[in-house]
Amino acid sequence: MISPGSSPSALSHHLRMPLALVPTMWVAGSATWVIFASKKGMPVSTTHSIVGAVMGVGIAGFGGGAINWGYSGVAKIVTSWFISPVAAGIVTSIIYLPTKYFVLQHPNSLERGIKAIPIYFFITSLIGAFYIIYKGAPGTKAAKLQIGTIVGISLGVAAGVTAFAWFFFVKWLRRRIIEKEDIRWYHLPIIHFVKHRPAPPPPAEIPGELETGAGLEIQEKMVATSKQSESSETTTDVPASSEPAEKSRLTAIVQRAKHLVLRGVKKDVRNLENENLANVHQAAQKFDDDTEYLFSFLQVITACLASFSHGSNDVANAAGPISSIYDIWKTAQVDESGKAEVPMWILAMAGVAIDLGLLTYGYHVMRKLGNGVTYLSPSRGFSAELGTSLTVLTASKIGLPVSTTHCITGAITAIGLCNGNFRALNWKMLAWCFLSWIVTLPVAGLLAGLVFAFGAHAPDQLI
Repeated sequence: MISPGSSPSALSHHLRMPLALVPTMWVAGSATWVIFASKKGMPVSTTHSIVGAVMGVGIAGFGGGAINWGYSGVAKIVTSWFISPVAAGIVTSIIYLPTKYFVLQHPNSLERGIKAIPIYFFITSLIGAFYIIYKGAPGTKAAKLQIGTIVGISLGVAAGVTAFAWFFFVKWLRRRIIEKEDIRWYHLPIIHFVKHRPAPPPPAEIPGELETGAGLEIQEKMVATSKQSESSETTTDVPASSEPAEKSRLTAIVQRAKHLVLRGVKKDVRNLENENLANVHQAAQKFDDDTEYLFSFLQVITACLASFSHGSNDVANAAGPISSIYDIWKTAQVDESGKAEVPMWILAMAGVAIDLGLLTYGYHVMRKLGNGVTYLSPSRGFSAELGTSLTVLTASKIGLPVSTTHCITGAITAIGLCNGNFRALNWKMLAWCFLSWIVTLPVAGLLAGLVFAFGAHAPDQLI
């Protein structure tokens, strides 16, 4: 595609030299492999897929001598296969083990957990604020601030979050979990002024014992009766005009589209009833449900932090080649400085695309990396997400090509090892993960290189 404002010489340059073809094949090769692997539930790295595609195009266009095979190039990628999961596993263990021994295993774990919640909020918000400022928030001069100033601002933010958690959130948790009151999320900022709200009565049970099948039969009869009444109403109340039929067709189309968009959200990714994983889950330690429930709130924050780290690493690798394609289309030349500006709309498009990928294909990988590797709970998930975020953000800042996928896999593995029982890990799944990492570079490179060779050697004369 040629920019409408290009000169004749620029047009000729586009026809003879497929400039935009190179980054286009980077995106095509890596995206094809990542989509296929995600469909199969293989937790491959977007970062290394892009790198593999770059290598494949380089070899196809300029030969193997054009690739930097030393430690400053490909060797560093191979090294990161081991550094990423090990580093994330160590950081995750440092976070999880104190939680396990001082909170989860204590006889009164719920009380200790409630008291510890403000501390966890302090640590999480401190890390999040520090890296957001340290990496340089877009549209600000945060990246130019002194390290002492950044630390001071981060401590101030963490102190404010901690104070809110201590004075409001702890009170809200006590009334909701210990006293079993009917407290909602919107009562949080006014919790000290909310009167006692007794828990709602349990829903009425259908007569009969479900274990013996009597109650189940009654349920089935009630459902069947309701369906019959609905069908009879549908057949008797529909008028002869075609307008209701058109509305019903439109409703069916909307419902179908809604199902296609949200089908990934409705999938069960827990794997708790998987017979092949029963021994793995049984070997893991279990803790008090109410105490684990406390960490589900922290998981919201760490999930946001993990998403931020994911955007600083993997999404940036996808936005880079697209920005190169757009810059070449606009200027008809390659910016050899490597500092082409990334338009905001490309960043927004990449953000929307990652959300769509999560909605549609994300559940495949969730099943594998969730309880498929080891038994996970809110406290374990919180530790793994925080450890991964800290590792990825640090590595991204110092320029190491780590992968969020590799880091979260290492973090989950460390969580399983912290059970003190090697049977608490699904070693077959881990071997499958590592194999997918190894084949990512050659497969993405082969796909990108073949398509590039096909396009680069195509006839360049217009008929």
